[in-house]
Amino acid sequence: MALGTATAPYELRFDAGRICLDLLSTTHPEERFGSVDVLRAWITGSGLVPADTALAHADAAWLAAFRELRGQIDRLVRGWPGSGARAYDFALARVNDLARTAPPAPRAVRGGDGELVRQLDGPPGCPALLAAVARDAVDLLTDPVARAALRQCEGDNCPIVYLDTSRGRRRRWCSSEVCGNRERVARHRRRAALTRP
Repeated sequence: MALGTATAPYELRFDAGRICLDLLSTTHPEERFGSVDVLRAWITGSGLVPADTALAHADAAWLAAFRELRGQIDRLVRGWPGSGARAYDFALARVNDLARTAPPAPRAVRGGDGELVRQLDGPPGCPALLAAVARDAVDLLTDPVARAALRQCEGDNCPIVYLDTSRGRRRRWCSSEVCGNRERVARHRRRAALTRP
């Protein structure tokens, strides 16, 4: 994987272009939120909190809340209103409700070397972190330019949705190093099979 796209040992990805889309990526290729430790790693890796933020107070209820928000965002990103409008409207109401809470407030403080670093006043609560992700989803879904740049990976069996910010909007895969590489290898094998006597 490319630098910055995984956090060992959980193989979390942060390359979808938005925090809310990175949350959706935690279901592929399997459920990533299997423990509170993984959720803590995702919260830190996503940039929701500075790296040294204490998250020891996170518990199983946080896991359930983040999974629930993930499901609602998935419904909104993949299921534009139409058939299933009731489920879409419920997801929209739920995301809007979660977005009402104030997200964690960062502040700039001098680090040990004198440089300014981001810090929180204290350990953030689950509602504040959910609010930050929900607000990101609201921003994405209400921005016509960003919404038009949403793509689903063309890789085999890859459900990841990402924001295509590439030049010319020609990005085909969630990650060139993951799905793109698999496609190139498969294409090479097909060509090699055709040239064999």
